[in-house]
Amino acid sequence: MNVNKIVFRFVSISFSVLVLLLVFIGLLRAGSYCYEFGYRVFTEEPVEAAPGRDIVVQVSEDMSDMSIGNMLEEKGLIDSGKLFFIQLKLSVYADKLNPGTYTLNTSMTAKEMMVVMSAVAEPETEVDTSEPETVSEPEEESSEESTGEES
Repeated sequence: MNVNKIVFRFVSISFSVLVLLLVFIGLLRAGSYCYEFGYRVFTEEPVEAAPGRDIVVQVSEDMSDMSIGNMLEEKGLIDSGKLFFIQLKLSVYADKLNPGTYTLNTSMTAKEMMVVMSAVAEPETEVDTSEPETVSEPEEESSEESTGEES
């Protein structure tokens, strides 16, 4: 009977250690994933090196930030639509992306793409077509001073 108790106790302790080890490994992997994801939020590199490829994207008014990120991922401009969504929400460009057609490049970072898509179109200023007035400058009088020395 003592042998049964000892075996049961050994199995119970082994099972507890195994569960604790699995929890530790799970927390370690989850922490590693969260760290890598958080690191990428602030240091994401472009998909391609310069000069990259130009890709035209169409952003409509009814698109959410997540759907814009997914579209950019599908077009090959970014690696992760979810990552773009988080980057956008943590940036000053949150809720500032404007609908329109944009030419983006695969060598651009996510932040550079946000800058382009949030830029407000500058209003066109009227160009003055009249000829500019000419101002005549007074003529300088040339006076020769004699030094009294002859060469």
